Amino acid sequence: MTDSHDDRRRFKRVAFDAKTEISQGDRTWPAKLIDLSLRGALIDRPTDWEAADLEKHFLIKIHLTDLIEVRMDAELRHEERGHLGFACLHIGLEDIGHLRRIIELNLGDMEELERELGALVEV
Repeated sequence: MTDSHDDRRRFKRVAFDAKTEISQGDRTWPAKLIDLSLRGALIDRPTDWEAADLEKHFLIKIHLTDLIEVRMDAELRHEERGHLGFACLHIGLEDIGHLRRIIELNLGDMEELERELGALVEV
């Protein structure tokens, strides 16, 4: 019996809809967020994506309100079926607090959230 990709995933993903942008250098692509976790995000492939340099890192901005956004430095890990899978390389303390709250509200299981936060510290 083999494990599926989702079974091996250490961090649960939650569906979340928020205005999202992917930036690299002076380029910015508006994008549709599909889901996110404490370690990354899955985003619909934006138009004109061919202009991206897949060897360089990206900045992902997830706008929660007009004044609050989650910013993460990320690298593209996979692209399939029109979706881009990003892994978070760096995220600020305030941003991780906002992300934690999103996960907490959508996961609905505080014990699971605490396990994931513990695993995040181990990584």
